[in-house]
Amino acid sequence: MSAGKQGPEFPGFPAGMLLFLDELANNNHRPWFQENKQRYQDLVANPALDFIAAMAEPLADISKHFEAIPRRSGGSLMRVYRDTRFGPDKTPYKTNVGIQFRHVLARDIHAPGFYLHMEPAEVFVGVGSWRPDRGALAKIRQRIAEKPKYWQALEQDKVFAGEFDFSGDSLKRAPRGFDPEHPLIETLKRKDFIALKHFPARDIESPVFFEAVSASFRNGLPLMRFLCDALELKI
Repeated sequence: MSAGKQGPEFPGFPAGMLLFLDELANNNHRPWFQENKQRYQDLVANPALDFIAAMAEPLADISKHFEAIPRRSGGSLMRVYRDTRFGPDKTPYKTNVGIQFRHVLARDIHAPGFYLHMEPAEVFVGVGSWRPDRGALAKIRQRIAEKPKYWQALEQDKVFAGEFDFSGDSLKRAPRGFDPEHPLIETLKRKDFIALKHFPARDIESPVFFEAVSASFRNGLPLMRFLCDALELKI
């Protein structure tokens, strides 16, 4: 990894990063990737690791219970290699960059976290929990059912609601054990509790992008607090 940069000094991602990801999408096979692996390191992996290292300080100011780990494996940068065992898509490489800052007690990507997604067609910041496991999902739903005013305050928070939109999948019917007439039944049907803010793709090349992402993480705190409270995690 190249030397980590501190917060405002992060210069933005390289201009060639999105172009590389676009080329990878059109050449998603091992021989091409091996021939272009150094370009991947220079244009994608190393800048992403610099970004992660730089985010450690502002993330600690937001919450000391989420980690910025600038490692190629087992850290905040998600692997470029796809798991092709179960899905119909057998292409070996991801054509986006995923960076997740997880809770210190998190086991996997489904736990609450702050997330940055970058690809040529879409760049967004995400806060919350994507596909929480059955136990976690039950706790989140129970918290919403028992403390509806807390959830409604989150939805009505001017900063959060003005910046983020909820995303993800929902059940078609009320989850088992919950009143179909509950005033928040559409929220209780959610299988994902994640909210997104989109950016123009070229923004990633700007030196102010780093500050915009860290500000969005902070503005996503109402959702993160609710989820962590529901799951009995410190924030």
